[in-house]
Amino acid sequence: MEKISDIINRTKAFYCVDCGKCTSACPLSRFGDYSPDGLVERALLGLPVQPDLRIWSCLTCNRCKEVCTYGVEYPEFIRGIRSLEEKEKGVCAHGELYSLMKLFTFTHEREQKRLNWVSEDLKVSNKGDILYFTGCLPYFDIVFRDLGVDTVEIARSTVKILNKLGISPVVMNNEVCCGHDLFWNGDLETFKKLAAINIQNIKDTGAKKVIFSCPEGYRTFKLDYPEFFDFDFEVVHISEFLSEKIEEGKIELRKIDEKVTYHDSCRLGRHLGVYDAPRRVISEIAKEFVEMESNRENSLCCGTSGWTNCDGFSEEIRKERLKECTDAGAKIMVTSCPKCLIHFKCHMSNRKGEYDIEIVPFEVLVARAMGVV
Repeated sequence: MEKISDIINRTKAFYCVDCGKCTSACPLSRFGDYSPDGLVERALLGLPVQPDLRIWSCLTCNRCKEVCTYGVEYPEFIRGIRSLEEKEKGVCAHGELYSLMKLFTFTHEREQKRLNWVSEDLKVSNKGDILYFTGCLPYFDIVFRDLGVDTVEIARSTVKILNKLGISPVVMNNEVCCGHDLFWNGDLETFKKLAAINIQNIKDTGAKKVIFSCPEGYRTFKLDYPEFFDFDFEVVHISEFLSEKIEEGKIELRKIDEKVTYHDSCRLGRHLGVYDAPRRVISEIAKEFVEMESNRENSLCCGTSGWTNCDGFSEEIRKERLKECTDAGAKIMVTSCPKCLIHFKCHMSNRKGEYDIEIVPFEVLVARAMGVV
């Protein structure tokens, strides 16, 4: 296990000059006393850091990393510090999902029934060149359906889009959670187990390309899995895949009259730098596409990451983001992340009638424009 000194060296925390740029950019610091450079300073001074519950508040949204001129990897610093903490001390808003992630490592003992969402009108395969990684959408649907959130609609829409393009993607009943939340909350051991299972299962299908609708799964496969495992299949987000098809002239999309804006999720945006692809697709659909005040690398996140920090500050961040949507005059806010969808819907469900906004998953918008839903 790493020591704090190792984490400081690995994340370049010793370059911190306490300039406060990270704190000025941090969404949490706008509503509370959270200070990224303050926690780094404690570590540099040799003061205890990991017992501080504020290590579980960090959104790991990467806004601090965007503004840091000294190269400090603060989100990675927080992930490392969390790995030193006893897992039961973490602040978790949905413990049942963490239990599920750990249970996934015993798939050889328990067969899943995760493909109930695959209806008869969907064409899928057991083996093939293109695989669709569904992620935890079937399980989110069960946990959050009382909010009026239909996460399997994202999976169905993705498959319908691919079917329209003549693709019957591989979907796996033995697929497990990508491990994103466990990774960012310091449980590297379980994360590696999940990664090994997924990589082997994908290799067994013969897939050469894996398509993701979830930015967290995409980020995990693209940046985190390669640190520990080798694999030769390509990974791509559905927005990138569709943007290429538009360039090739292989997609016809119907226009919609509503004014549309796009919410950059932190994983697809700041973590992976995918800003243009979703906008390229949405601009083909919306007669009027508008940007919110904070967008692209400066975008406000949904206020929660890894189910660890959903509190009053998170609600304030969501409230501000939805106000930006309203101020832009948009009636539809498109999001590429199922967790962003869940959190915005949750916020709105407690304030009925306050917002005249529809939150639409990227895949659902495209499926509507293609006439497949």
